Amino acid sequence: MDEFEFIDSITQKYYRQSSVIKGIGDDAAILRHSYHDLVTAVDTMVDGVHFSKETVPPFYIGYRTLAANISDMAAMGAVPTSYMISLVVPKDYSNHELQAIYQGMDQLSRQYHMDLIGGDTVTGDQLVVSVTIHGVVDKDKARLRSHARDGDIVFVTGTLGDSRFGLGLLLDEYKRQPYNDQLDKIDRDFFIHRHQQPTPRVDFARDLTPLQRVALNDVSDGIASEANEIAKASQVTLIIDDDQVPVHPDMNILPDELIHDYKYSGGEDFELLGTVSTQDFPFVVEIARKHHLPLCQIGYVKDAEHTNQRVYLKQHDTLKRLKKTGYTHKN
Repeated sequence: MDEFEFIDSITQKYYRQSSVIKGIGDDAAILRHSYHDLVTAVDTMVDGVHFSKETVPPFYIGYRTLAANISDMAAMGAVPTSYMISLVVPKDYSNHELQAIYQGMDQLSRQYHMDLIGGDTVTGDQLVVSVTIHGVVDKDKARLRSHARDGDIVFVTGTLGDSRFGLGLLLDEYKRQPYNDQLDKIDRDFFIHRHQQPTPRVDFARDLTPLQRVALNDVSDGIASEANEIAKASQVTLIIDDDQVPVHPDMNILPDELIHDYKYSGGEDFELLGTVSTQDFPFVVEIARKHHLPLCQIGYVKDAEHTNQRVYLKQHDTLKRLKKTGYTHKN
């Protein structure tokens, strides 16, 4: 299948969003939004760096790449509306595998009523999948990292480290460890699913729209990284209580140092880390409950001249610096 045949095969017969004036078929797409702010982001995933066929089949390559972009929309409080894909495809990649990448994206995009409005395909030595996404948010209601304030509560959705544990299970990293015999007692499919098919928290973030101020950041590299980004952008200090940072109970079979690494630096959970005022936190809790989404208060924000732009971890009544470490893409 050549480039033009591939484009024809993925062109939608109709568009789900009324904002799409012109999609695939011309040199560029045309979007029209009258009453919202337009939000856009791009993510690129490279074979051997962000994924491998060993752990992520082509369908999930497409799914995860688009999920990463949708998660960026959630972190901005935006609703995703459309996307564009660019592929660098090796010559030994089959038509079936190429279609599977698109099908993974298409399955996820249907859940959010998104439209594929363009892209590009070229031949190269290494598979590269790049997605540019568009979304909308009510005017002046975008959720920025710079919105954290003194006295805010720090919260996170879901559980952390799940994706990294799922990757370890797929790679059979624990086969020579003393706790290997306990792996039969855990929900392996849960962790593998969290790695291959993450769930962006769009609906939760969208329902926070009535709040005047919320800082959000999606957990793509691990909360050690995301928390530091909020602290720097907002010029504040974040204090995180280690005992309150949530992990799935099945992860407790792992050594403490590995749990620590996974929950702070594992990455690719695509949960939301945020800060909100104490008076607005009950509303955030209620929205999480509405969506059956676990949510935990894990710390607080303070404005302290000598520690601002830093994050500190509270463990056993002591504070130590939590530096910006994060997921190193290998598979």
